[in-house]
Amino acid sequence: MTDFKWKRVSSTGRAWTRWLVGGAVLCLGNLAFGEQDRTRTSTANDLPVTRDVTHPLVRASLERTTHHVHYDGRYIAISYPGGDVPDSIGVCTDVVIRSYRALGVDLQKRVHEDMKENFSEYPTHWGLSRPDRNIDHRRVPNLRRFFERHGESITVTQNGSDYRPGDLVTWMLPGNLPHIGVVSDRVGVSGNPRIVHNIGSGPKLEDRLFDFPITGHYRYSSREVRR
Repeated sequence: MTDFKWKRVSSTGRAWTRWLVGGAVLCLGNLAFGEQDRTRTSTANDLPVTRDVTHPLVRASLERTTHHVHYDGRYIAISYPGGDVPDSIGVCTDVVIRSYRALGVDLQKRVHEDMKENFSEYPTHWGLSRPDRNIDHRRVPNLRRFFERHGESITVTQNGSDYRPGDLVTWMLPGNLPHIGVVSDRVGVSGNPRIVHNIGSGPKLEDRLFDFPITGHYRYSSREVRR
């Protein structure tokens, strides 16, 4: 197994915390932004709904906001298929992974199988020579490539109406830190859809769609998704 080195790095002037896995960022833990504007953060139960929650991924991701999750991106060996880190910890990718898994879609298995057959098609940021089913699906760049290959890539715009409930969005945060979240069916005070993500304080429903540069916009569904 690859020798993974872990450390936290704080950027000057901000309380940015990032986990480095073998020298590469797994996901972001940003405690400062998690506390910055409480008026823009809410639970799934206290916001007006723009329409009925009919998209299964929206339902599943909103359910994730009821869980208390400590932001922790450690490399952990997990079972396969259907493996997961302890439910009390997680990062941004785990919100997406757990939401899909509640619908019968195992991204750990799907990403691993695709990488096993098409390893050269995936990012090489981590210097690996073969897939690692413990961590590959928990890395934003790998999820982006998987959704590009097996989902629908949507043109990135600055128009909130282009982002539908159940869409997936990726961002690049300060310090070149990748991030991912799910578009909900709820509209924030900005007039844009709120997103479900974990940016450091656990899964939250927040009005932050255009807070950071968007790097990808995807739709991924499956006939196996339970409705």
